[in-house]
Amino acid sequence: MDKLSSGEKLHFTLIDPDKPGDLRRIAEKMIEAGTDAFLIGGSLAVTPEEAGKVAKTLRGMGKPVIVFPGNLNCLTPEADAVLYMMLMNSLDPYYLVEAQVSAAPIIKKYGLEVLPTAYIVVYGDTAVAHVGRIHPIPAGKPEIIGAYALAAEFMGMKYVYLEAGSGSGRPVPPSFPRTVKKYTSLIVIVGGGIKSPLIAHEIVRAGADIIVTGTIVEENPEAAAGIVEAVKTAIHR
Repeated sequence: MDKLSSGEKLHFTLIDPDKPGDLRRIAEKMIEAGTDAFLIGGSLAVTPEEAGKVAKTLRGMGKPVIVFPGNLNCLTPEADAVLYMMLMNSLDPYYLVEAQVSAAPIIKKYGLEVLPTAYIVVYGDTAVAHVGRIHPIPAGKPEIIGAYALAAEFMGMKYVYLEAGSGSGRPVPPSFPRTVKKYTSLIVIVGGGIKSPLIAHEIVRAGADIIVTGTIVEENPEAAAGIVEAVKTAIHR
């Protein structure tokens, strides 16, 4: 994360350990394109063994590996760090605090670096929305996302992850990262629905510090490489 202090924008590649595909080929392609780190995680069906195997392989390729936990099953000592997340707009106490309490001793035992993160799922029609039982955020109401982000900052979190959802047909509205940046000093991560360099460029210019791509990496690593380039060349408005 040191690059952020110099104004550089980052790209993270999301790998689902349940369906890693040709992991080495994908990872090599994304490293060549300039991705800064790998996230590992998925909403369903990931076993600790799968998470550990994928993390160990990716870590051996020289880039940081960060657990993006759908649940405790994604935690592994083979990673470098973990997004320690509260699903801010969940209606289920499990994702607000119970999972975090259960995970804390395991994370301590594994010695993972902790990245305190507010996780906000915007749309209600994706797998993560269903599993996390979220209350969707109206796309035309950026002031609501701003209030969530302020609450997260007041509670001491350092990152906010604005999530459209894996495979979403629409990205997070650019007004959302723009509003978060206007009212907080949080590091803004945006993922889901980012399927072209143009979308990535627009979201970075709106205020995102880190762009995450997953589905397009699985389906078309060459296209994903173009998104990395767009992230690296975008400048905030």
